[in-house]
Amino acid sequence: MEIKVVKRIMEANEQHAEVVRRRLRESGVVALNLISAPGSGKTSLIEAAIRELKGRVRIGVIEGDPDTTRDAERIARLDVPVVQINTEGGCHLEATMVLRALEEIEVDNLQLLFIENVGNLVCPVVFDLGETYRVAVVSAAEGHDKPAKYPALFRTAQVTVLNKIDLMPYLDFDEEQFTADVRRLNPEIPILRVSCRTGEGVSEWTEWLLQRL
Repeated sequence: MEIKVVKRIMEANEQHAEVVRRRLRESGVVALNLISAPGSGKTSLIEAAIRELKGRVRIGVIEGDPDTTRDAERIARLDVPVVQINTEGGCHLEATMVLRALEEIEVDNLQLLFIENVGNLVCPVVFDLGETYRVAVVSAAEGHDKPAKYPALFRTAQVTVLNKIDLMPYLDFDEEQFTADVRRLNPEIPILRVSCRTGEGVSEWTEWLLQRL
């Protein structure tokens, strides 16, 4: 019986994800689902993209967080539409949450929608949100073993962002091993090296985004 209940939950999420996907497609919106551990720099990547692309691309953001609105407040200061989803302790976003959030944001006026998932390398991977692309974000501070330990994210992502590369001189981070593990899981996936603090790699990140539009 428990297996049937889980199956029904997943089937319902897939149905809602298809509604989200159709809604975004009708509006011509490219949506990115950013998945990472807490503290990897997802919000900073979104902020960097907004600063680079504002005025050229109409951007909106959906922020997922268990309890606070702090990330949404950061995004709001950049004067772009933002909607906060609080999961009340939940470890991931679901498509039904995104569908409700779309009712609060003028999606027809957007070209690019960032969905910042709850910080977690496991649960969010299972739930399709109806996104156009999935972005795997890893900070150098987390260690080079994350692709090997959490392979599902890297198998299903369309791009990997290695963030906080400015910290590498102070870390025992084996970038060659990291790259090899990512390539083993997903041979064609781009790996973007970024530091939001120094600006290194930000232009490559925003260029990747522009190419998706």
